[in-house]
Amino acid sequence: MTKLLVLLVIALLAISIADSGSKVLAKATEHSEEEEYMPASNGQGTLPTYQCPSQCTRRCSKTQYHKPCMFFCQKCCTKCLCVPSGFYGNKGECPCYNNWKTKRGGPKCP
Repeated sequence: MTKLLVLLVIALLAISIADSGSKVLAKATEHSEEEEYMPASNGQGTLPTYQCPSQCTRRCSKTQYHKPCMFFCQKCCTKCLCVPSGFYGNKGECPCYNNWKTKRGGPKCP
C-alpha cells in the first residue's frame, strides 16, 4: 500500500513538472515569435527582426562610417521592419525608414 502511494505521488509530481515546463516553453515560443514578426507601431515592412543584422551589413558595407551606420540601420530596421535595397538611397521603398527624423530634422536612418 505504501509503495502504491509513493508511486502515485511521484507520478503526480512528474505530471505537474511536465505541465509547467510545457507552459513555460509555449510562453517562450509565443513571445519570441511575437517579437520576430509583430510589426512595430509605425512599421511598414515585414522583415523579420533576425534578418536586420545581415540586411544592415549589406546596406552599410561600402561606407567609411561602418559602426554608426550599423547602429542606426539596426535601430531603424527593428522599428520599421524594412531596409532599403542598395548601399545608399532607395529610401522610398521603406516609408517608415525614410520618414524617421532626428531632433534636428535630418534623416535618422542611413
